[in-house]
Amino acid sequence: MNGKALPRPSEARSLHPLTSLTLMLLAVVAGAALPTTALVLAVYFSLLVPLAALANKLQAFLRTCFRVLWPFVVSLVLIQGFFTPGPLVLFRLGPFSYTLEGLGVALLFSARLLVGLGAATLLTTITRPDALMRALVERGLPNQIAYIVVTTLQIVPTFQARAHAILDAQRSRGLETEGPITTRLRALAPLVAPLILSSLMEIEERAIALEARAFNRQGPRTSLVTLWDSRLQSAARWLMLLLGVAVVAARFTVWRAL
Repeated sequence: MNGKALPRPSEARSLHPLTSLTLMLLAVVAGAALPTTALVLAVYFSLLVPLAALANKLQAFLRTCFRVLWPFVVSLVLIQGFFTPGPLVLFRLGPFSYTLEGLGVALLFSARLLVGLGAATLLTTITRPDALMRALVERGLPNQIAYIVVTTLQIVPTFQARAHAILDAQRSRGLETEGPITTRLRALAPLVAPLILSSLMEIEERAIALEARAFNRQGPRTSLVTLWDSRLQSAARWLMLLLGVAVVAARFTVWRAL
């Protein structure tokens, strides 16, 4: 059966799905293993930001990272700063001391969250879900596991899109969503209930759609999607995997000794 071929890789959005996935895994592994905030941020700005720019999604990428990350950064800076002991006290608030060591831990955790969030966001931006699932199945991954992986990566973008749609609908009915914090909190109740109900309805709709397409059928399958790959990309994926292993090994040997 002749498939519908996707464009050859010429930009970030047309990379082979496994190449994009390997890049994102390398970023996450490096972000979790590197010992300093500066090195973790270097992964974000030298790998993820250029890829977002190549995909012409830099502004949306940075906006999404900022909106999701800033509450975690604020809480980490407050909690770690006051509850991480250390000799260098920046200031005191009653019986509590805010330490430089706590601030350093908070910034490191925040940088790692930034890399993990950025990698997941960018993967869903530059990779088509159907192409990623097809690539995983072609490599021998069971359909059920491939579907779980792809669905997990789509959770945040799907929820964001649905929440924006519900919020616009509530605004058109006269709901006040702007203004002081009390007004914003009151607007949460009319937003949460439709969001949960629509999510449950979508789960049922997906289950029916998968059943209609014989998702659990055993044996060989055909696909309308043909993925372009190359030896260069295959070699690059192996190189990135080896680099990830090297970073993890260095984390437990060289950097631990330091």
